[in-house]
Amino acid sequence: MSVRIAIPEPTSLDEAYNARSLPPYLDALRFSGAEPVVLALNLPQEAVAQILAGTQGVLLPGSRFDIDPQAYGEARTRECGPSDPARTAVDELLLQDAFNLYKPILAICGGMQALNVWRNGSLIQDLKTAVNHQPGRDVNQAHRVRVESGSRLEALLEAGDRGDPWVNSSHHQAIGTLGDNLIVTAICPEDDVVEAVELASAEHFVLAIQWHPERTFETSALSRAIFAELARNATAWQPRSVQESVAG
Repeated sequence: MSVRIAIPEPTSLDEAYNARSLPPYLDALRFSGAEPVVLALNLPQEAVAQILAGTQGVLLPGSRFDIDPQAYGEARTRECGPSDPARTAVDELLLQDAFNLYKPILAICGGMQALNVWRNGSLIQDLKTAVNHQPGRDVNQAHRVRVESGSRLEALLEAGDRGDPWVNSSHHQAIGTLGDNLIVTAICPEDDVVEAVELASAEHFVLAIQWHPERTFETSALSRAIFAELARNATAWQPRSVQESVAG
C-alpha cells in the first residue's frame, strides 16, 4: 500500500488556480510512490482530523493568496494581497497534527510562509530587491540558491550539482523573522532572501522551500529528490507523540 500524503487544496477562492496548480503536486507525489490525499477546504474540523488519522505525511502547497499579517502582529500594507482564511485554518490543522505526531512535512512557497508564521515567525509583506522573484510560471531558471552545508537540502543535491543550483520563483513575499526552531538552509545569494528552511531536529523531517519543484519535476534531479525524500520519510514514519519523545 502506498504511503499517504495529506495536501490541502491551494485555495478556497479560486477554482481556476486550483485546477492549474494542484495537478503537478499530485503527479510528483504519485511518481515518488506516494498517494496524495487532497483535503477540501470546506470540510469540518472533525472530518479533517479523521482523514489525517490515515495519512503519514503533509505537503503544504503554494497559494495565490497572502497570509493575514495580523497572524504575525503587523498591519496590512498596501502591497499585501488578500487572505484565504479557509486555507489558513486547514494548514493549521495539518501542522498541528504533523508536529504532534512527528509526521514529515514538505512546505512549498506559500506553504513555507504558512509554516514560518505558524512557528511564530513573520513575513516580508512585499519584496523590494534587484532580483525578480516572480518572473512567471514558465521561467524555470529565475535565480540561483546557495544551500547551507550539512543541511537536509544539501544532501539531496547530486554530486555534480554542488554549486548554487538554479530554481524557479513565483512569490512577492518571503520570510522576515524566522519561526521557532527553524534554521535557514538556503538563500538567494544576490539579495539574501530566504529560500529554504528546515526544522532544527534530526528526528523530525520538516523541509520548506520558497520555489516550486513540482513545476520542474520532469527536468530537475533536485526537484525529484525533494519529493522522493518526503515519500521516504513518510514511509519510515511511525506514530510518535511529542510526549513520548520527551519521555524517551
